[in-house]
Amino acid sequence: MMPSPYPLEEELGMRYYASDAPGIGGRLRSSPEDFVVEELPLPISDPDGPYLICRLTKKNWELQRAVKEIAKRLGISHRRIAWAGTKDKNAVTTQFISLYDVSPEAVGQVHLADITLEVVGRSQHSLVLGGLAGNRFDITIRDCIAEDLPARVQAATEVASAGVPNYYGLQRFGVVRPVTHVVGESILKGDYEGAVATYVGRSYPRESEVAQQARTHFAKTRDARAALAALPVQMTYERAMLNHLVANPGDYAGALQALPPKLLSLLVSAFQSYLFNSALSSRIEAGLSLTEPEVGDRLLFANGREDIVSARNRQAALLQIRRGRCRIALFIPGSEPIVSHGPMDEILQDLMQKSGIDTGNFERVSRFVSTKFAGALRPISLSTDVEADVVDLSVRLRFTLPPGHYATTVCREYMKADPYMMI
Repeated sequence: MMPSPYPLEEELGMRYYASDAPGIGGRLRSSPEDFVVEELPLPISDPDGPYLICRLTKKNWELQRAVKEIAKRLGISHRRIAWAGTKDKNAVTTQFISLYDVSPEAVGQVHLADITLEVVGRSQHSLVLGGLAGNRFDITIRDCIAEDLPARVQAATEVASAGVPNYYGLQRFGVVRPVTHVVGESILKGDYEGAVATYVGRSYPRESEVAQQARTHFAKTRDARAALAALPVQMTYERAMLNHLVANPGDYAGALQALPPKLLSLLVSAFQSYLFNSALSSRIEAGLSLTEPEVGDRLLFANGREDIVSARNRQAALLQIRRGRCRIALFIPGSEPIVSHGPMDEILQDLMQKSGIDTGNFERVSRFVSTKFAGALRPISLSTDVEADVVDLSVRLRFTLPPGHYATTVCREYMKADPYMMI
C-alpha cells in the first residue's frame, strides 16, 4: 500500500492508499452539482405520529445552518428538528429530517433559496443519527490527468470493489479548518479554555484575511469582545461562544455549551474518529491485511453481531469475510472498559495513553455534553461497486455506501490528489 505524501492526511491519520497505482488527479466539487447525494431512508409508516418527516433538498448549505434557518421560519427551536445523516455543504444533497409538532401547512410556508422541503409522512419517533439505509452518490471529478486516464479509472474501480481503508474523511474534521478532533481532545481532557482557543483562535490560510487576523488576535489575547467585533457575522458558532465570554468572562465551559448540542458532541466524536484513522494506518504500516483476519481481530457482521477471531475459527472467519457476511472491525474507544483481544486493541490503547485520555475522560465528558460516548465497532475496509464513466478529462462515479461511510474515501483512491482538491 502506498503512503500518502500530503501533510494534512498525515495529521488526520489517513496515511495510506489501498494500492500503489497512479491516481487520476483532478478536482471534486467544481460546482455543487458535481457532488450529488441522495439519502436512502429506512421505512416510514405511522400516519398518527407527532413527528413530521420531510425530504430536505439543499444546495451549498451547511446542514446545521440550514436547520437553524428552517426553524427560524417555522418559529420553533432548532432542537425540535432531527436528522439521520450529516451531508456535505458544497453539494446537492437530499435527505430526511423530522420536525416535532409541526403541521404540513407550516412547512409549505417555508421559502429559502436553494432549499426545498417536501412532506413525506409521520413517525412516532424522531430521526436519529445513523438511522438510514445508506447514501447514493453521483460524483464528477474534473480536470483529471490525461495520461492513461481510462486505464487508471479501471484500476481504481477494481480496488474500490476489493476494499479500501475505511477512513473518516476530511469533512469529518472540518473542511476549511480541520480542527474538530483537536477541540474534542481538549474537551476530553477538561481543558475548556484550550478547546475554545482552538475553535475560535486557530486560523488556516484558506480563510479570509479578516477571519485569520481576528482568530490570531484572540489566540494571543483571549479578548472576546475584540474578536466578536472583528469576526465575520456568518461565523455564528464562534460568535455564540464569544458572546457568552463577553457576558461571562473566563467561563470557557459555558462558552462551549453555547454551541448546539449535536455540534458539541460531534467535536468529541471527531477525536474518536482520529483514533480510528490512526489505528487503521498503524495496522497497514505493520503489513496487516484489510481483509485477512489476524488472531484477536474483531468481526462485525451485517446484522450487527460481533465476534473475535481465534486460532480455531480463523479459517472460518476468512471464509465469512470473503462471502461478504462480515468485516474486520476496530473498536473505537469510549467510556466502556476496553478488553484487549489482539494487536489492534493494544494499538488503540497505546494511542489513548499517548494522548493522556482514558475511559474516565469519556465518562466525564458524557455528562458535560449530555451524550453517551460508549465506544463502537467500525469496519476497517470499505468496498463498493462503482459505475465509472470517462468523458474527455472528466470522470463520473456512481455508487452507494452504508451509513457513516465517506464518498471522499472512495474518491481519494481514484484521485490520489491533495485533499484540498476534494473540498
